[in-house]
Amino acid sequence: MRQLCLLCHPVHYVEHGRCVDCHRGNAASERKNIAHAGLREGKYANFMLGNQIELRDGQRLLDTLACRRCHVSGGRGNRLAVNLDSSVIRKSAGEIALLVRHPVANMPDFALTEAQITTLVNTLLAGSVGREMAVSGPVRVHFNTTGKSGADVFSRKCGSCHRLLSERFGASGTGAIGPNLSGLFSVYYPETFRNNLPWTGRRLSTWLKNPREIKPWSRMLPVALTAAEMKELDGILSITPGADR
Repeated sequence: MRQLCLLCHPVHYVEHGRCVDCHRGNAASERKNIAHAGLREGKYANFMLGNQIELRDGQRLLDTLACRRCHVSGGRGNRLAVNLDSSVIRKSAGEIALLVRHPVANMPDFALTEAQITTLVNTLLAGSVGREMAVSGPVRVHFNTTGKSGADVFSRKCGSCHRLLSERFGASGTGAIGPNLSGLFSVYYPETFRNNLPWTGRRLSTWLKNPREIKPWSRMLPVALTAAEMKELDGILSITPGADR
């Protein structure tokens, strides 16, 4: 099939295939609005060139930001928010970059540089390759119809400083003083307990009794919970293991 893109654009990286293999769009049309539909800018097509340094840096960034504590990427992660493997296929790279640059409600603002955003988008695109037909469990959508929003122990005891996406209640908390606790007990949450250990229910209980015993410079005050409240909090923070892990 003739690639009409070449009427306007010079030939480059021909060893990687057709224009649409890297940039998407419609190579069979001379109408610009059709030819450029879903077009992927060159900076977002770097992952197709096999740049191992950039992909390594992107994976490190993906792990540092702990994106998988909420999202599935590269077939791995928690299903608390949209599946990124599916999203980067349905949306343009520019739209994905915009969502990182201006996060939606309850998503942390990572304040990334433009270079970091470009690297991250390339990494997400690389992880989605070969997963076009992958099927993932749906994300549960929560609607507050009871008028009892904030009645759970997380909202009452933690929500003024922290935010959380949970399987049980969806988005909880309104604070931004403390870290986002989504996926706290999963393997995708940063290992930030004492001595870089992962978080567990027992370690969280120890932390809440006296944070400064674990980290002397912590600014967090002790949080008094009854045994019943601690059990409820464990249930809210826990995530059901799924096929994406």
